[in-house]
This record gives sequence, C-alpha cells and structure tokens, in this order.
Amino acid sequence: MIGAYFLGNKQIETRELNFPEPGEGQVLLRVCACGVCGTDVHIYQGGKGSAEVTPPVILGHEFSGYIEKIGPGVEGLKVGQLVTVDPNIYCGKCLPCRQGQKQMCHHMGAVGVNMDGGFADYCLAPYAQCVPVPEGTDPELAAMAEPIACCLHGIDRVGIRPGENVLVVGGGTIGQIMLQLARKAGAAKVVLSEPVEKRRTLALELGADAAIDPIRENLNERLYEILGCAGADVVIECVGHPKTSEQAIDAAARCGRVMLFGVPHPDAVLQTKMHPIFQKELTIMGSFVNPDTQTRAVALIASGQLKLKPLITHRYPVSQLEDAINMQTSAESIKVLVVTEE
Repeated sequence: MIGAYFLGNKQIETRELNFPEPGEGQVLLRVCACGVCGTDVHIYQGGKGSAEVTPPVILGHEFSGYIEKIGPGVEGLKVGQLVTVDPNIYCGKCLPCRQGQKQMCHHMGAVGVNMDGGFADYCLAPYAQCVPVPEGTDPELAAMAEPIACCLHGIDRVGIRPGENVLVVGGGTIGQIMLQLARKAGAAKVVLSEPVEKRRTLALELGADAAIDPIRENLNERLYEILGCAGADVVIECVGHPKTSEQAIDAAARCGRVMLFGVPHPDAVLQTKMHPIFQKELTIMGSFVNPDTQTRAVALIASGQLKLKPLITHRYPVSQLEDAINMQTSAESIKVLVVTEE
C-alpha cells in the first residue's frame, strides 16, 4: 500500500502506508480513482485549498473507493460498497454554519486538503462524508462526483432560466460539465469560448451550439452572430484567470449574470472597466465548494445523463502523481485520473 505525500514547495514523496483499524465513525476505503483538480495544482504550486494545508499530507479530494473495513459507530454502509467522498467537513457551530451558509464555515476541514485523501491505495474517511454509489456505476465516473457537485452549486447560484443564452468560458473539465448542466437547466443556446481546438470539438460533441476560438476570433462579434443579440444572459467563467474573467464580464448581456467559477491564484487581481458593469446592471458572483450537492451529483452520474467518459484523457498510477499534476496543467489533457494498480 502506498500514498503520495505532499511535502510542500512542489515536492511529492511516495511512502508505504500502514493503516490502523478504522476509528469511531470511520471507514477504510480501497481507492479506485482520484481526479487531479485545479485545487490540487494550486496547492502543489504553493496556493491555497478549501482549508488550510499543513504538509505532509496526502492530497486528492475527487475520489471513489470500495469500503474495506468499517469502524465502530458507522451506520448505513457495508463492506464492499462503492462510495464517493464529499470532502468538505463543516463545524456546524460557527455563524455561517448556523445561518445555512456552511460553505463559508470558519473551521472547515477537507479530506485531501488538510487530512489525508485519495492519492493513495487506501484512505480513511469519515463515514458521514461517504455517499453510496448505485451498483453498476463505473468507479472512474463516480470519482467525478465532487467536481460535478461543485458545478451544481454554481448552476444553482447563477439560476439559469429556460430560454436564456449561456456562454461558458474555458473548456477544461469544469467547462465541459457546465455546458452540459446549462443545457439541462433549459438554456436556449450554449456557447463555449476556448482556444484549444480539441476542447472546442469535444464541446460540440457534448451538446454546445457553437465553440469560439477567443484568440483568433472576436468573441463578442461571434457571440452576436450566434445568438442574434449582444452578449449572453449568463456567463460562466471556468478558468480562474484575470484575462478570461474580464472577457466574461465584457461578454455579458445587459442585466446579465456572470459566475466567476474558476479557481484563481490567491494573488490574482481583476482589472476591468467599472462603467459597463454599472451601465449593464450586471450581477457578478462567485461559487465556492459543494454544499449539499454531492448526492445529486452521484444521482446524475448513475443516471447516465452526463457524458463524462470523453472527459477522462489521462490515467496515472499513484507513484507518478507529479507527472499527473503536470499533465493536468497541459492543454493536452481535460481530466487526469490517478488510478490504483490492481
């Protein structure tokens, strides 16, 4: 049994694991697959996660696994069951938690951020964070539950109304999921802005009405040609870069809503003209983690309504986590999985 420990400062060390018996309220999971998230990349590069990171720690919060052992006090789960882990753990006591805004928890913990996660052969997890996956579901697809859950929270917040036009900026994993969810929310037209050709091609295969190359084409002019009006009612930015965030704001229609969903670098600064925001009465919002949406994500995966298999482009063993992280930052990839070796 091995785990890939993050030591800080872009250092990963593979170590042998020797797990004790699960404690009170814990289950021991045999990890099947764990996705490399943009947050993992940020942490590896020295940024922040949803909770404070204190190395050494095993990262990886997008994972599925089979229950190997059950500790005392565990209810509703059984050995051999496939589950996915909702990583974020809230205190339930601080003011945001008590006001129904637990994603703003002052004392948030997270599996795979400040406690050992899924970049390992095995993982101890609180049973309350485990969401059972229906039988017959592909474990690799089950590992996509957490990013889908985050997207669902964003979709809930931005409130797409049937008949509205939606622009998704960025065609990575999140963008490809968002365009499918926007369609299911009733969007009349869904357009992707993405410079990488193969990502644009995939978006069209997944149901986008059009895909624009923002480097070689004028984004706003092409939007007008596609939509027949100036700007999109809803713009969802999935990159987390100041430049693409500025493009998102500029591409919004009058009274439009802009969701800045991509995870930015902690020091990133957005510089944009204020007057268009004022004149167009834009609503600009963020979306953080996945409060109460993991079960819905699992249900969507099991239903087969989302096309997820084409998003998985690369697979690496735990021992090659650094290669997996580097590939996730490459334009060659969409979703990179770390998979356990049988």
